[in-house]
Amino acid sequence: MKKILGFIVAGGFGALMVLAIHGFFIESEQASASVKTEPTPVHQPYQSVSYMPGPPVNGPDFRSAAEMTVNAVVHIQTTFKGRTSMYDDFYGQLWEYFEGTPHWERGRKVIGYGSGVIISNDGYIVTNNHVVQDASKIEVTLNDKRQFSAELIGNDPSTDLALIKIESKDLPYLKYGDSDDVKIGEWVLAVGNPFNLTSTVTAGIVSAKARDINILGGNTAIESYIQTDAAVNKGNSGGALVNTKGELVGINAAIASNTGYYEGYSFAIPANIVQKVVSDFMEFGSIQRAFIGVIIREVDAELAEENEMDDIRGVYIADLSEGGGAEDAGIKVGDVIIDIDGIGVNSLSELLEVVGQHRPGDHVEITVIRNGDFLEYDVELKNEFGTVEVLKEEKAFFSEILEAQLGQVTTEEKNQLGINHGLKVLSVDDGGLLNRGDIKEGFIITSINGQSVRSKSNVEFAIKNTRNNMVRIEGVYPNGMRVVYSFSL
Repeated sequence: MKKILGFIVAGGFGALMVLAIHGFFIESEQASASVKTEPTPVHQPYQSVSYMPGPPVNGPDFRSAAEMTVNAVVHIQTTFKGRTSMYDDFYGQLWEYFEGTPHWERGRKVIGYGSGVIISNDGYIVTNNHVVQDASKIEVTLNDKRQFSAELIGNDPSTDLALIKIESKDLPYLKYGDSDDVKIGEWVLAVGNPFNLTSTVTAGIVSAKARDINILGGNTAIESYIQTDAAVNKGNSGGALVNTKGELVGINAAIASNTGYYEGYSFAIPANIVQKVVSDFMEFGSIQRAFIGVIIREVDAELAEENEMDDIRGVYIADLSEGGGAEDAGIKVGDVIIDIDGIGVNSLSELLEVVGQHRPGDHVEITVIRNGDFLEYDVELKNEFGTVEVLKEEKAFFSEILEAQLGQVTTEEKNQLGINHGLKVLSVDDGGLLNRGDIKEGFIITSINGQSVRSKSNVEFAIKNTRNNMVRIEGVYPNGMRVVYSFSL
């Protein structure tokens, strides 16, 4: 047992989410039949044997796809300054089991491992958020053994994706495939670095799509995984899932296991989601999330009976967001969404996957069933603030409402304070709103009136929707002290 644990520790924790699934396996026994073979006479000469002709056996050939992929998949080593929230979330008590160290004693430097995929020849690499979030140092090793320090460009906990960059040119990279076209039963390859074993390739088939395994948490998380039976283990996180053409169709992210090791199922983030998130980071510096503006419930037999529905399919609209795209288009409570842009929708995960590929301001065609009739609506998607504005991060700006100069929070500051968004107060005008509350320079505003703030438009929107002329500002000082201020306009 000690040897086994020793091997696991040596291999690193690999930065792969472990989904605990409880179940049982039913073992079946097969009766074995004994076969008697007649002895060959000692002096009998060899005789030629003819075989009946039959169709050739054309098994899958993964050589080309593997050769195209291995050089574009990298090994990632991350350094953490002691305990991190992400490690606690994804590993939980496994840390104490392997290391024998109680969580409250984790004050030393921690090393993690994972994988990444080069997506451009100038060094952009996509990986899982849980591989790099909170890391103080990110090191990348290419398949040719060259090593680089990497910079975190952006990370998104809601999709478990992150974008990092190394300074190099003319690198091998993978092209995106269309994950919407991936079919159940299709052959795929998983390429990564399990247990620090670099450039490992495994094969399997797609066993399910739009699988929600409820591991990221939160109402805004996008969980619509491609499920495969390609062997994936700790260290494969952030590695490539490719089709037989060598196209990237997913980023490996999780396994289903009772033991922490591969037991038959693995899960990958669809490439269409990956491509959209990466594009947002590179173009805007932040994620541009789009919303239909509905609160839904999946249709099951009970709901169908309650509402006298003929078909058990689609997602039921239980409520509408005021001023949302669905309400503006004419969609009503009680409608059942069955199709978005020609793609069938039968679950929340399928809906989130389709909408998650769009930005605010995009239009989608939504088909609903209402009283047995099929109706189509053109819906303009909006952001979390109910507008179609692109929420691009400004480096620094002056807020006339707060009468203060505000700027972006660095990644290091976010990691130190345990936040993932906010605006830093750079200066305060005398007599202004913040000055009246004695808010000092260095204070980081995380929300106004309950709305998260990342940009000038966020601030203006939050204060515009103030009720009773009261403004509530929440935030944190550089020493970690969290404060809530209330002002009267």
